[in-house]
Amino acid sequence: MVVSCFVLAWFCYFHGVSSADAGGFTPRQLQDDTNGFLDIFEVYKPVNFAPQGSGCDQQILLMEHQLHSAMDIRLLLLSGDYQPPTCDFDTVKINFTVTSKGHQFDRLALMYLGDMEVFRTSTAEPTQNGIIWTYIKDMSQYIALWKQPQKLIFDLGNLIDNTYTGAYNTTLTASFSKNNNIKTPDVVLPISAKRSATNGTSAFIVPSDNTTVSVTIPAPASRAVVHVSFNAIAGILYGYSPFHEVQLYIDGTLAGVVWPFPTIFTGGVVPGFCHPIVGSDAFNLRMPEIDISPFLSYLTDGKDHSFSIKVVGLDTQEDGTAKLSDGVGYYLVITGNIFLYLGEGAGSGYGKGVLPLVVAPDPTFTTSHQLLQNRTTGANESVSYSVMAKRALTVTSPAYTWVQTLSFSNYGLLDRQGFRQWNKQNTGGELLANVAGSNAALTTFSYPLEANTTFGVSDTGSTIDAWLNRGLSVGSNGGLGVSTFTLANGPSNLVTKQYGSAHYGSFSNAPSYSFGDTTDEFEETSEGSTYSRTVRAVNGTVISDTQGTGRKQGSLARMKCEFYSSISNYSYRLRFGSPGPLPRIRLTLSQPIGKGSTNSKGT
Repeated sequence: MVVSCFVLAWFCYFHGVSSADAGGFTPRQLQDDTNGFLDIFEVYKPVNFAPQGSGCDQQILLMEHQLHSAMDIRLLLLSGDYQPPTCDFDTVKINFTVTSKGHQFDRLALMYLGDMEVFRTSTAEPTQNGIIWTYIKDMSQYIALWKQPQKLIFDLGNLIDNTYTGAYNTTLTASFSKNNNIKTPDVVLPISAKRSATNGTSAFIVPSDNTTVSVTIPAPASRAVVHVSFNAIAGILYGYSPFHEVQLYIDGTLAGVVWPFPTIFTGGVVPGFCHPIVGSDAFNLRMPEIDISPFLSYLTDGKDHSFSIKVVGLDTQEDGTAKLSDGVGYYLVITGNIFLYLGEGAGSGYGKGVLPLVVAPDPTFTTSHQLLQNRTTGANESVSYSVMAKRALTVTSPAYTWVQTLSFSNYGLLDRQGFRQWNKQNTGGELLANVAGSNAALTTFSYPLEANTTFGVSDTGSTIDAWLNRGLSVGSNGGLGVSTFTLANGPSNLVTKQYGSAHYGSFSNAPSYSFGDTTDEFEETSEGSTYSRTVRAVNGTVISDTQGTGRKQGSLARMKCEFYSSISNYSYRLRFGSPGPLPRIRLTLSQPIGKGSTNSKGT
């Protein structure tokens, strides 16, 4: 068995938590912060919690849970009945504010409306003096759910005992307003375990659960998109494939895949990285999208159809080649939602019950490894490896096209008998959804990550020294509604980078400690404006923070999509027998021009 594919797998899906320095409704409006709690935050474009709308302006307290002397509580699983406001609304924002004090690990949390997951987050690791964080999220893409009474379930697993003393005091508030937003999905259907009727959490746990559900798609439907929410429990990832693929099947036919973003928990790598700046997407794990509109003629026949989600990794062979594994053998938390736009669409009039043409060969893998041994003892001293993967997937019907072009690379080195670990990874790709007679929606993404950790062990304890450099880039010329992947409405361009170093120490008869130096550089253009922020924190204190805002000049269709061959013509050729190369697509991202104002402070 080749050893090239297991090293530092915990970097690849170390999903986590963060907090947000968001505008609008602030944490101090929900919780007194005069006790000196440390503000933890995630850098993201601020969301106005209570926008000024017409006809509706209401706030509802959805959940407030205070834990004081909660010894031996294993799980916070809250459920309640949500009733929508009586006013007419089309915009919903949530404010999630948490305080904690003591010692605790980071914990995963999921929010459901009925059987549908609508928010996945996780907790920051508290300090003895206490922390506070807030995340504000636009939930307007779930208007179809918010308009109806729902069972609201919030699932936050935790353990309180004499060692792990950090309880989470949580407040969840929603604001409702009328802002004449663009069209949102008419129907949202779950791909989940559907346990809300018994006040249970509806996430699938893979591999133990069967992830197949039966769904009837209402007709007529003009557009359909599946949003997939996925992450692993990081502590059990080490030793498994650094490559993962989430697959969506409809009646046993592959409809699309997701190559996930490597979110890092607030306790990931070294905890000192994440106080007070947490990792990208840690407080709001984005949900990638798979456009299943090419299946609509097949699905809208009034019959039940099966939807299933599968997660696979990488299997290496004795000869050094690699292929997709049949599955993964550890704890994965998975759900999906089907977003439907009703009405006559481009596919109306085509034959019912006809599957689209799916061209989806397995990914191609290239692997290498080198093992160095001590010449005298023969003991293993270092191992280096590389894993590269590429995949192209195309789904076409007479009216719709879904194209994915993906790439992945992972390079690693373990030396000093495993006490030093270096890893460099990048995941990238293009996603294209085309409807006959309209402009194609094109999204590009890139997830670079490089990390180095050095472990020190002595008779009295151990240390970890690490440095980290990672990024997240997502660009799109827009689609329907608020995207759960771009987290924006319409055209958007996001580029963010985090880098720094940190130290951790744990010694006998003394508390463990961690400190670090982290910088976050962020810029996003979306919904007509640009927001930028560069912030640096050293040893838990923000020492510089520069923010800028500006109106976008012109249009993000300076994000040009240039097609060198006709997508509709390509779809026809694929379906009726003359498949050529994938259409050449070039996305040009020109720098938005805006007059930004800056506010610098030193602490």
